[in-house]
Amino acid sequence: MKVYKTKEIKNIAILGSDGAGKTTLTESLLFESGIINRRGRITAKNTASDYFPVEQEYGYSVFSTVFHTEYNGKKLNFIDCPGSDDFCGAALTALNVTDTTVIMLNGQYGVEVATQTHFRYTEQLNKPVIFLLNQLDDERCDYELVLEKLRATFGSKVVPVQYPLATGPDFNALIDVLVMKKYSWGPNGGKPTIEDIPEDEMSKAWEMHKALVEAAAEHDENLMEKFFESEELTEDEMREGIRKGLVSRGIFPLFLVCAGKDMGVNRLMEFLGNVVPFVDEMPEVKNAAGDVVKPDANGPVSLFFFKTAMEPHIGEVQYFKVMSGTVTEGMDLNNTNRGSKERLGQLFTCAGAQRFKVDKLEAGDIGCAVKLKDVKTGDTLNDKNVENTFDFIKFPDPKYIRAIKPVNESDNEKMMAAIYRMAQEDPTWVVEQSKELRQILVKGQGEFHLRTLKWRLENLDKIQVEMNPQRIPYRETITKAARADYRHKKQSGGAGQFGEVHLIVEPYTEGMSDPSIYRFGGQEYRITPRSTEVVNLEWGGKLVFVNSVVGGAIDTRFMPAILKGVLERMERGPLTGSYARDVRVIVYDGKMHPVDSNEISFMLAARNAFSQAFREAGPKVLEPIYDVEILVPSDYMGDVMSDLQGRRGLIMGMSSEGAIQRLSAKVPLAEMANYSTSLSSITGSRASFTMKFASYELVPTNVQDELIAANKEDE
Repeated sequence: MKVYKTKEIKNIAILGSDGAGKTTLTESLLFESGIINRRGRITAKNTASDYFPVEQEYGYSVFSTVFHTEYNGKKLNFIDCPGSDDFCGAALTALNVTDTTVIMLNGQYGVEVATQTHFRYTEQLNKPVIFLLNQLDDERCDYELVLEKLRATFGSKVVPVQYPLATGPDFNALIDVLVMKKYSWGPNGGKPTIEDIPEDEMSKAWEMHKALVEAAAEHDENLMEKFFESEELTEDEMREGIRKGLVSRGIFPLFLVCAGKDMGVNRLMEFLGNVVPFVDEMPEVKNAAGDVVKPDANGPVSLFFFKTAMEPHIGEVQYFKVMSGTVTEGMDLNNTNRGSKERLGQLFTCAGAQRFKVDKLEAGDIGCAVKLKDVKTGDTLNDKNVENTFDFIKFPDPKYIRAIKPVNESDNEKMMAAIYRMAQEDPTWVVEQSKELRQILVKGQGEFHLRTLKWRLENLDKIQVEMNPQRIPYRETITKAARADYRHKKQSGGAGQFGEVHLIVEPYTEGMSDPSIYRFGGQEYRITPRSTEVVNLEWGGKLVFVNSVVGGAIDTRFMPAILKGVLERMERGPLTGSYARDVRVIVYDGKMHPVDSNEISFMLAARNAFSQAFREAGPKVLEPIYDVEILVPSDYMGDVMSDLQGRRGLIMGMSSEGAIQRLSAKVPLAEMANYSTSLSSITGSRASFTMKFASYELVPTNVQDELIAANKEDE
């Protein structure tokens, strides 16, 4: 295969909602470029993308697909991304290693929540955007309405390059106001007939052409001067202006296709090949140290590995972008992340499941390698004396968590290895062995996301697993001071065990004064602190431990054991078994035995004394509260708000983004267990949400009573 120069390479991400037609577009792009001889169909399970078993089982994209086409001496690298918000990790990865984004819209719905989510990603990463309206042949497609919603949502920068003569089943022609030609197709699509614009469409076409000319001229001073003089630009000048507008995000061109019938796809590819920016025309990329890494084919070699795929009969396939230099087959490179060396035995370019062997790849290109020794997603391979690493991909926090365990306990190690392996393919799958909750937690972006993981474990790895709701990480604290004492005494022949601890507990707040006088049951207790130790608890909050023992009632050498006993009880709080926090403990008296006293005796005495005092100190259970932000079509706003209120949610604010509403709320984590599934059901999968930990707040009394009762049953 031809080796393409950096100035001949363009990298493009394809994003869009579920059902927008990205997989079908991929088939048409590959077919038009001659990479495949016939277009596959999702229903036939023979597409170049969506070729993994789980994708064919469920009928939706799970992984991104890397492929390329060749057009007019240029190489177009594409990454086709899943549309579901559950698989947003693939979209974020693709955006970071590509230069231009095509956002597809479903002709039935136009601007959807996913459209806005993907656009926000491009905004954050400063990537050019081309909107692509698909399914013009659907009877529910209304081009003018879609254009109106696009402009209402994304502003006047949305500029049509094409418009259809009709939509619905009669769609078979469009007017291209960049080249000022009419494109028409037969009933089955394919190669278009290109003609002059009909007289009755010329007025509308010229009006839209002038709007496009003006938008193109805005981004170049020379073009703007010429536009003011003649109100006209040549086609090449318009292309140059649009390219500069794309790079600065000053223009978002709108193109049209009917991907299922291969209508408009070749014209789209022509525009991508002729107009969108090359790799070296994009803003500079910086490594983790903040140094600029230029896509220079003559520079030192740096490869960034952005994707891992586990393919049947092959194993790991590692996808990379050449950030700098020219990589050649058989090259030895250093893995900066792992401190190891790696030899690249063979290099390939990609077309979904197909791979094409190449001798070398230049800066800016995308390729893959197989059978690498020790390379994981996110690693960088460098030439000698180069220390580049890249950390520009930031994945969202998980928002759907389940406890997982194998049906057969002997499969536990095998299950964990499989999940860690899958997390290499999709880093938004996260596994955690929670000491606090005593569960193995698997975290993801939604119910579909984790259902996919479960399917793979059971069908590919042959490990039967159970998924259950996670336990909630409650916290316990107190609201007033209380006192208790406990004597631990045990005699079993020989040396026994003896330790007695008297202590006071009270709520701790930052900046509170030192303890002095307390009154309990009509008796006064004067405190003289001898030492204070502040323990920052690993689960949040503090324990302040005050030694106020006078007269040698307890030897100082037993204080660490008393502190340990208190900490152990705080790890399994007296009310619900949850972590306790924000407590001041004052040890003011006790007794010891010259022979039988030891560390274990005082540790046990302290545990029991603390537990008794805690229960008398107005104990309260705290629950984690999350900030939840929901993007939802206006039509479903009332239903979504009602559902949130039923989850003890507190609505914090609302705002509008066109036809999409942004809703902010604070919701207890305990009420979010099935929210992903519920939101999808309420809105027909047309809403999305994010959630982030906010704070711990007191649970309602009735909820606390239920939690305490449940804990007693478990004990």
